[in-house]
Amino acid sequence: MVNQSEIPSLADEDVMTLVQDGDPRAFEVLYDRHSGAAFSLAYRMVGNRVTAEDVSQEAFLSIWRSRLRYRSDRGSVRTWVLGIVHHRAIDALRRNLVHERRRATAEGLEERQEAPELTDVEVARRDEARQVRSAIGTLPSEQSRVVELAYFGGFTHSQIAEMLGTPIGTVKGRMRLGLEKLRHELVEQVA
Repeated sequence: MVNQSEIPSLADEDVMTLVQDGDPRAFEVLYDRHSGAAFSLAYRMVGNRVTAEDVSQEAFLSIWRSRLRYRSDRGSVRTWVLGIVHHRAIDALRRNLVHERRRATAEGLEERQEAPELTDVEVARRDEARQVRSAIGTLPSEQSRVVELAYFGGFTHSQIAEMLGTPIGTVKGRMRLGLEKLRHELVEQVA
């Protein structure tokens, strides 16, 4: 039995073992260690602070509920946490897309007017963001994950390699292939 005051000094995998046993203090430590990175990834993916907070909260609730599914042989605790955040953020983006489509249909496209403060530059930026998200969706999961962690999460190649438990050369290779496929996909969208 581990003393509660010792939990913050334990390694992530040991903390996760206590979380799997249902220890709320261990879950608090897990949250303290990874909530910043979780929010950062969610925010970079969804682009909205409130939605990112919701995504992070949903992810940690999911982590608590599915804590017995964590397996250390599949990757680090951080990778598992960020993977759950990634999936929750994608779910949030899909929900927002469905909501926007319903709203557009309900209002009627011909009656819908853009807000006066929406500039041409903002419209172009939003279109570009949609195209990039769509193109990322066409990548194999290994490549999309490293691209998203780098560009939406702000992580370096070394940090990504550590999080995924993958050699840095593999991360760089996946990044290079993913970016090349993205470039090709985006060129095709423009043409």
